Amino acid sequence: MKKTYLFALLSLTSGIAYSQTPCDEGRYASDVYGTVDVTSNIVYGSNTSFSGATTSLDLDFYEPNGDTSTARPLIIFAHGGSFIGGTKTDSDIVTLCNRFAQKGFVCASINYRVGMWPITAAEATKAVLRAVQDMKASIRWFYQDRATTDTYKIDTTQIYVAGTSAGAITAFHLAYLDKECELEGYMTPTTLTALGGLEGTSGNPGYSTTIAGAIGMGGALASYGWIETGDVPFCATHGTADDVVPYNRGMASVAGIGIIELDGSRAMHGQADIVGVSNNFYSHYGAGHVPHVSNVNTMDTTVNFIRDFLIDNMGCTNPILQPENSPLETVDFYNLMYCGLSVNSLATTAVKGIYPNPSSDKMTVELENFEAVQTIQLIDLSGRVQQTYGATSNAITISKGNLDQGSYILKTTLIDGSSTTNNVVFL
Repeated sequence: MKKTYLFALLSLTSGIAYSQTPCDEGRYASDVYGTVDVTSNIVYGSNTSFSGATTSLDLDFYEPNGDTSTARPLIIFAHGGSFIGGTKTDSDIVTLCNRFAQKGFVCASINYRVGMWPITAAEATKAVLRAVQDMKASIRWFYQDRATTDTYKIDTTQIYVAGTSAGAITAFHLAYLDKECELEGYMTPTTLTALGGLEGTSGNPGYSTTIAGAIGMGGALASYGWIETGDVPFCATHGTADDVVPYNRGMASVAGIGIIELDGSRAMHGQADIVGVSNNFYSHYGAGHVPHVSNVNTMDTTVNFIRDFLIDNMGCTNPILQPENSPLETVDFYNLMYCGLSVNSLATTAVKGIYPNPSSDKMTVELENFEAVQTIQLIDLSGRVQQTYGATSNAITISKGNLDQGSYILKTTLIDGSSTTNNVVFL
C-alpha cells in the first residue's frame, strides 16, 4: 500500500515523557535523548540447540537515559549471520538500538539459537523455526514483565520485531508464518511437533506474542502468499543486487551455498499491496546484501526510513519525514495455494488434491471434473512454462523428467478461459 510523505521540521526536546499523544515535541521522530543506558545479558529463556545442547537465551536492553515514560514502544532486534553465526552485539544491531533509543524507543537485541548441520534446505528451515520460537519467547517475556513487575515500562500495543539478514527473515516469519500447514513441503508434522510447533518452548508460556509490525533489512519469506489481508504491517529495505538473500524471488545462500528459494522484500511488497497490508519498502539501488552495515550514509537512510514507518503506524501527529523509494522493477505474481486452500476459489472446483507433494519423480493431480479443465501447466519460478498437460481423466500424472529439482507453480486453466494457480509443488 503506497504512502505519500511530506517533509516537515520538527522541534527538538529532550526528556519528554510519552503521553496520550505520540511524538509530542519531536519524540520518536528526533534524537531527543543524548545518552542511552544498556543492561546486558538479561536471560529471557532457554531451549535445546540444533546439536542437542541446552542453550540459555539472553538479550541486551537499550533505553533512553533519564526517560520517565511509563509506556514505551519496543523494538526487538535479531542479528544476521545466515543462521549459523552472529550475536546480539553485532555492530549494526548495536548502532540501530542506540539510534532508536536516542529517539525515545526502547530496544532489545536478542541472542537466538544458531547453527545447522548439514547445510541443507531442510536444516535451514529448522534453523529459521528455532529463531522464530526464540524471538516469540522474548516477546512473551516482555508481556510477562508488563503484567508483573513492569520493570521495563513497555507499551505492549507497540511491540515491533526487526532484524538484519537472518534476523529479518526471522522477524518476517514470526509475523506471517501463522499456520502449521504452511510448513507442508518443508517438514513433516511429526518434525514440527518435535521442534515445539510454531510457538516453541523457549520460555514464558501463557503470554501473548502479538506484535504491531515487522521490520526487515535484507529479509525474505518462504512464501509471500503467507501475507494475507488483515495481517500486521511491515517495513523492508533491500539491496537490488543482493546475492545472499534474494531481492525478489530466488535462491538464498548460507556460507556461499545456495540452498533454499525465498521470496524477498520486493515480492513481499507486491503481495502486500495486492491484499491491502500496509507496508513501507525501500530499494537500495545497485547495492548488495545489507548495505547499511558498512555504509554510514545508508545506515542514516535506513534509520530514517524505519523511523517514518514506526511513527506513522503509532498514529503520530507529526508528518512523515522521508518519502518512500518506489522500485522500478516489475515482477509477475502468483496467488499461491497453501494449507490445502487456494487464494483463488476457482481452484477448489478444479483441483481436489496433489500427492505426493513433495515428490522426487512423479505426482498425481486429482481433478474435481476433468471436463471443465483445458490445460494443466507446470511453471518454474521465473514464469516459464516447462510442461503442459491435457485433462483426459480426473487423475493426471506429473513427471519431473529432466527438470531441475526445486519448486514449481501448478497452473490450471479452465475451458471457460478462467485460470487459477493451485499450488506450489516440489519436484
